Amino acid sequence: MSKLKNKVAIVTGASKGIGASIAEYFAAEGAKVVVNYASSKEGADKVVKAITDNGGTAVSIQGDVSKEADVARLFEETKNTFGTLDILVNNAGIYLYEPIEQISEETFHQQFNINVLGSLLTIQAAVKLFGDKKGNIINISSEAGKMPLPTGSIYSATKAALDAVTISLSKEFSGRNIRINSILPGVVETEGSRSAGFIGSEAETKLVANTPLGRSGKPDDIAKVAVFLASDDSGWITGEKISVSGGIYGL
Repeated sequence: MSKLKNKVAIVTGASKGIGASIAEYFAAEGAKVVVNYASSKEGADKVVKAITDNGGTAVSIQGDVSKEADVARLFEETKNTFGTLDILVNNAGIYLYEPIEQISEETFHQQFNINVLGSLLTIQAAVKLFGDKKGNIINISSEAGKMPLPTGSIYSATKAALDAVTISLSKEFSGRNIRINSILPGVVETEGSRSAGFIGSEAETKLVANTPLGRSGKPDDIAKVAVFLASDDSGWITGEKISVSGGIYGL
């Protein structure tokens, strides 16, 4: 399989969950993958090993996307390793569900700095590395941006903002041969959602009941769509918000 043969991709927040699955699917399609992580070197190295054991090419590079210096180093090391960049997947993110009484300046900025500012910083760096050739950006957003849950006001606001970034930049990139799209997952079973106690909870049961396909998602449900958006199969798609949610109609 070679939909992404010889392409170079950075996947942020790829040490586990959706990001790890995207990195592995990209590599299986022939891409050379940078597995970015903020703190879990062990997790990122595990993803790299899974890719290389399967005959793929990948390296792990640390970097907190909310810090401009880290982003600059991430892209410089990518350039030094692979020489170029074709695809950026903004997957790094954080979610905190808390009632209005508990929201603080710290938790507000923590979510916006990673989920929104981090994506803007990586996009700035990617555009430079794309140069005059075409580029492809995929933002991992959320159905929560359209259908916020109680206590999720800040997280939902960050994802709505990220979708606005996607749409605005798709127009700003007019004539530059750069595509940008958002993927909006619904409920997805990941290490994070399991450790938070969400998977198997009453809340998950209620949400699955509002999902026509009758189950929570898996990371590879998202990864397969990311491969499509990263490939030439989607060459005439940009500025779109693509729901990958089992048809969920109530978050």
